[in-house]
Amino acid sequence: MVNELIKEMVEAGVHYGHQTKKWNPKMKPYLMKDKGGIYIIDLEKTLRCLDTASSFLSDISAKKKNILFVGCKRQAQQAVREAADATGQLYVNHRWLGGTMTNLTTIRKSVERLKYLENIERSPEYKAMSKKELAALGREKDKLFRNLNGVRNMEKHPDALVIVDTAKESIAVAEARRLKIPIIGIVDTNGDPSIIDYPIPANDDAMRSIRMVLQNLVDGISVGAKA
Repeated sequence: MVNELIKEMVEAGVHYGHQTKKWNPKMKPYLMKDKGGIYIIDLEKTLRCLDTASSFLSDISAKKKNILFVGCKRQAQQAVREAADATGQLYVNHRWLGGTMTNLTTIRKSVERLKYLENIERSPEYKAMSKKELAALGREKDKLFRNLNGVRNMEKHPDALVIVDTAKESIAVAEARRLKIPIIGIVDTNGDPSIIDYPIPANDDAMRSIRMVLQNLVDGISVGAKA
């Protein structure tokens, strides 16, 4: 079973890191030798980290707690949304707005603004608005929807974050650490695993790699939800 999973990881490119000149020395314990100037991730360690993270999320899910998936890079956007949808959890996959967790009151106000714009046709002032005003409000609605739709039901801080590319999503990492919210993160060879509670060493640039890691975490969450 383990060998089969590692074979699938190799096929998905989970083991490919960044160029050796872009590495973070703190990732050394998770790496094998470099190959052609590219660091190769030790997939046996990836698998152990993935099992640990999956068990933690299973426990979180069993307690009916909230998990926030985060991944705004192009390769991760669809996979992040699908993982959140499959588990009934929260997500941010377009842009992390500073203060999403540390300034939740402001985020909730923006969500209320989104709801207003979505139902503006029912408002008394709608008929008096010009086409230009309505077009501007439409653009505002679209922008708010992209940024906030995945967290529109987030009334309180999530109990855990799952982050794709912890280096890119450094603001989300900083906010979670400030609030002492556990982080499960896909950490590539240029990342810092020491600031992540449950680091998963893996390629965070390939869509197949991201999907495979997230699917394993989704499976853990689903097991917990049924407990």
